[in-house]
Amino acid sequence: MIRSIFSVGGWTLISRLTGFLRDIVLAATLGAGPIAEAFYIAFRLPNHFRAIFAEGAFNAAFVPAFARVKTRQGEARATVFSGEILTGVVLTQLVLLAAALAGTEWVVRIMAPGLSADPERFALTVSFTRITFPYLGLIAVVTLVGGVLNANDRFWAAAAASIFLNVAMVGTLSVAGLFPTAGHAASWGVLISGFLQLGLLVFDAEWAGIRIRFARPRLDPEMRAFLRALGPAIVGSAGVQLAIFADTLIASFLPQGSIAALFYADRINQLPIGIVGIAAGIVLLPEMSRRLAAGDDEGARYAQARAVELTLTLSLPFVAASLAIPELIMRGLFMRGAFGPEHASAAGATLAAYAIGLPTFVVMRSFMSPFYARGDTRTPVVATLLGAVVNIGLKVALMNQFAQVGLAFATSAGGWVSLGLLIWFARRAGYPAGDGALFRTLPRLTVIGLALGGALYALAQALVPVVAGLPAFREEARLAACVVGAAVLYGVLLLALLGPRHLRGMLRSRPARTPAA
Repeated sequence: MIRSIFSVGGWTLISRLTGFLRDIVLAATLGAGPIAEAFYIAFRLPNHFRAIFAEGAFNAAFVPAFARVKTRQGEARATVFSGEILTGVVLTQLVLLAAALAGTEWVVRIMAPGLSADPERFALTVSFTRITFPYLGLIAVVTLVGGVLNANDRFWAAAAASIFLNVAMVGTLSVAGLFPTAGHAASWGVLISGFLQLGLLVFDAEWAGIRIRFARPRLDPEMRAFLRALGPAIVGSAGVQLAIFADTLIASFLPQGSIAALFYADRINQLPIGIVGIAAGIVLLPEMSRRLAAGDDEGARYAQARAVELTLTLSLPFVAASLAIPELIMRGLFMRGAFGPEHASAAGATLAAYAIGLPTFVVMRSFMSPFYARGDTRTPVVATLLGAVVNIGLKVALMNQFAQVGLAFATSAGGWVSLGLLIWFARRAGYPAGDGALFRTLPRLTVIGLALGGALYALAQALVPVVAGLPAFREEARLAACVVGAAVLYGVLLLALLGPRHLRGMLRSRPARTPAA
């Protein structure tokens, strides 16, 4: 399991690094003006639907269902089962795409009503959305193929696929002069990437001998069980996306630049969530499903606890840096071209607000896995919806005084509510929610995080006069020095407060001693 987490995390890291290159090109090309904000809204719209119907809900319902069919009825039946669902996914996406393209203006008015008062941004958003929305259908099929690969313990292709999104967008932006605007170039890059991602996953499936073909859907017991699990999962994903959508809706009423600040801050915030949190969740779900099916409850508990412990350890430097030096991060990564100091300041404050809830989001999937592995997709819905209610309520309360920073803080607060409820529901149901080793580690990680954050802040201030004499790249040099210094200090703190033996224990896939059956 640990090897698979690092495999998924490694490919995701490459994807995020190419994503930063993409965002640097976006920031320099689009800046934070009307074209940029129109594109960011158009990019978010299909991604909201993607997260609701594809990645979030679909994986939670499909992976355990496919694993059950394969284990109980054999690989041939599992292949037909995946083909039946493929047919349903394609038909559903064609209907959704036709409706979205026919009513794009209506969709944009609902999703970003504040743009109606700005004809230029509204027209651009409609134009960009018509280009990007078909990406949703392609990614829905990508998610299905990726789910089949994951259920067969093949993780790399699904984790690497999003690299094509970044490569395609950088490619089209590099020839932006051939398009009406740079926003059109970026939008076409999004669509092109969908075909590239689908091609990669289909190639990997064929290479591995996994045949996924269209089949006529049948409402048999397996399909009914899948649909029963999918319904609550969609509702839960919709709740999460409703809170994210509220960012877009409310930010459309805020001063120009708010949407861009949210976008760039969220890009940094999503780095550890994608590399660590989602990677652990992707691998942990089939791992727990197999162990529970074999009656190894203690092994399932151990796997979850080590996944949580590992994700927190790997993400802690991101939390510390985002709270201690958020503006420096934005200056060092994005401040060039059309992205100026005022944009870096706004995005930095937003990043700090997001970082308050970052620990919850990196472990969220690990705490959902005990429910999903048992076929329970309803309980996480309650937790996520209640968190979304708190999130949206705080957004409305804070938007006028704190603008996009208030929206980011509300997201963090909602995350803490959802995580707290998941832990409470798990304990009430008798599901694993960590073990003694995890609970002994948490206070030490807190101390390490506080020490690291304080050291980062002091180092960043001390480096200001040091880099002042450089002819260029002052902020980049200061950020790089902070990263190197923090890495060394973090390693020392981990060895001093956790010890090498404990660190090695995090990497074990099974307890040192497995109880006899």
